[in-house]
Amino acid sequence: MLGFGKDDTNALTMNQPHPDSLLDTGVQGVISKPLDRVDGPKKVTGTATYAAEYAIENCAHGVLVSATKGHAKIKSIDADAVKAIPGVIDVITDYDTFIRNSQQGGETSAPTQGVRTVDYFGEIIAIVVAESFEIARDAAKRLKVEYEPLDGTFDYEANKAEAEPAPDGLIKGHYDQGDFDRAFDGAAVKVDVTYTTPSQNSAAMEPHASIAVWEDGALTLYGAYQMPTSDAQQLAKSLGVSPSKVRIISRYIGGGFGSKLGIAPESVAAAIAAKRSNRPVKAVMLRQQVFDATVRRSNTEQRMRLGAEAGGRIVALGHESITSNLPDEDFFEPVGIGTHFLYAGENRRINHDVVRLNWLLSGSMRAPGEAVGMVGLECAMDELAEAVGIDPIALRKINDPEQDPELKVPYSSRQLTRALEEGAKHFGWDQRQAPGTRREGDWLIGMGVASAARSNMLQQSSAKVELHPDGTATVSSAMTDIGTGSYTIMAQIAAEILGLPVEKITMALGDTNDPPAAGSGGSWGAGSAGSAVYLAAERVREKLAKAMGVNTDSLTLKDGMAIGDNRSVPIGELVGKESLSAVGTIKPGQQEKQFNQASYGAHFAEVGVNVVTGEVRVRRMLGVFAAGRVLNAKTARSQCLGGMTFGIGTALTEDLIHDPRTGKLVNHDLAEYHVPVNADVPQLEVHFLDERDIHANPIHAKGIGELGISGAAPAVVNAIYNATGVRVRDMPVTLDKLLDHLPAL
Repeated sequence: MLGFGKDDTNALTMNQPHPDSLLDTGVQGVISKPLDRVDGPKKVTGTATYAAEYAIENCAHGVLVSATKGHAKIKSIDADAVKAIPGVIDVITDYDTFIRNSQQGGETSAPTQGVRTVDYFGEIIAIVVAESFEIARDAAKRLKVEYEPLDGTFDYEANKAEAEPAPDGLIKGHYDQGDFDRAFDGAAVKVDVTYTTPSQNSAAMEPHASIAVWEDGALTLYGAYQMPTSDAQQLAKSLGVSPSKVRIISRYIGGGFGSKLGIAPESVAAAIAAKRSNRPVKAVMLRQQVFDATVRRSNTEQRMRLGAEAGGRIVALGHESITSNLPDEDFFEPVGIGTHFLYAGENRRINHDVVRLNWLLSGSMRAPGEAVGMVGLECAMDELAEAVGIDPIALRKINDPEQDPELKVPYSSRQLTRALEEGAKHFGWDQRQAPGTRREGDWLIGMGVASAARSNMLQQSSAKVELHPDGTATVSSAMTDIGTGSYTIMAQIAAEILGLPVEKITMALGDTNDPPAAGSGGSWGAGSAGSAVYLAAERVREKLAKAMGVNTDSLTLKDGMAIGDNRSVPIGELVGKESLSAVGTIKPGQQEKQFNQASYGAHFAEVGVNVVTGEVRVRRMLGVFAAGRVLNAKTARSQCLGGMTFGIGTALTEDLIHDPRTGKLVNHDLAEYHVPVNADVPQLEVHFLDERDIHANPIHAKGIGELGISGAAPAVVNAIYNATGVRVRDMPVTLDKLLDHLPAL
């Protein structure tokens, strides 16, 4: 070794812009390239190990038991009868230790505990542990529970008048600027409409699953979790143990979309059961339990009031929403989060109210706020454009502000107008016709547009980079990959800075024994954990320069060789006998307060509506996005494709239905909750605008994982209107809402 500390830390707080980035040199030529996923071969060959697949010796099986009442007290659970079944190890009914899924994720305090009172149908109340899954499942079905029914609140429509102001959280619950009422009343052109969206489920392919193993008083949990660092702290507090005694391993996650931000009931249940039985316990939620007892996106009712001058300049912008959640929960769907900064308008009212219902917990689902809030905003903008008599794109360009209309700070970067213009050119927007006038046989054809916007966030994260004597490197962090491409883009960052081929980089993610990270959520993963890798690799690069006796600025690293002062040396020779290593840590700072940071884009959709059946088919869809530096063109495109597909689901199919008598979810599986399938999704086209955001982080990248869904649904809904002349404001737009209004054959 050269005398450098093995865990030497390179930390950066984003208090100043970071105009110079080592990724700009492009010497190795791997950054931004559409490289295949480094974890791809493992996934397609079935050798990537997911939470429920770890081969743990002597592992017992646990099956969770769900409440069959919407609101009740538990009087008794006949555990003894079930324990007598051969093969049953234990029945744990100590429900004080069970928890409700945390609403937002990232919290480190113990979640709400105690289910002596059942608050919603399907809430987890016990776990049965047995020698096999089949025995545990059978015993769980046989478990008898006696309830004392309580009056519950199950009907949204009947109770929405009791909505209360949402508490300030991620954004203000109620926000007023200027004199909205006066400006709206005096506006030359006004739109006053209400849009509704139903509850939704993340519908990730992999169910929530945990395997709990105790050894020497310490817990290792193999789980499907997006944010292992904060999840481990949360789990420790719910179990009453030191955080140092809890380790979460979450190497591969089969989708999360927000449902796996916080710990779910199966993790605590498995941990308690494993400790009591003195052996490992695996608990995998049944598909119906994933729907019933994890988290949903809240239903929304959005009153949109837009007032404009005769030429289209907005003078009054109102977005008032009602959502729902359990009593005493702080989280609310931040419906107006994008409305705060997307368009100009000096008089503004953006309010959020919450109805308290005995329904499944409401929490974060992909792009919380924007995904459904922009349905109201962007469809209302379409209606305003028609009322003013101008093109929808022209209206958006007129109201594209030069600075944040509320905070009065500049945008770190903003290419909304360019995205709209580029998208219009690629899509053939100039061929769009008046509503209800384009017809091909039995099909009415229409085009729609919507803006896309998603706030960019930076979260404290760390990563370690080790450069080995053989010229290979290892990157480790508690960061996760939920299918977004974290393994690949972090390998590309390290490879670019260290001058190594990507295949020389070994990635180790999803283990809380490694440097802590914010994990995958809020579209902050790449910018946060990726910046931590950047900083660690930068420090290792400095060590190589010192070992070679050259200035860092004059050092070139490429293809495993260090080049400087007319010398070329294999990187491995500079490392010596022991690995060189460094830890990088990024922290948010003043830049997020001095600038409004967000990603932008534009969605375009063409639909066909059958005049006989009312069937809607999305014929083509195009998105143009600007999200800072694109770290991998292929994985970034995949994220946008997924988001656009989500948007099709919001517009046309997804509807999580609650029984108004009990709150029970009627369609709690993938057979009855209709997500878009291959036949519903046309060939999607994605374009990226070249951009660097020096205020965001040292890699100049911004969040993209949730940008693709933001605005996707209203583009489809607006296209339906253009095709038919029928405006549907209740999502999803199913054929029954169109049929009676379509023209005769």
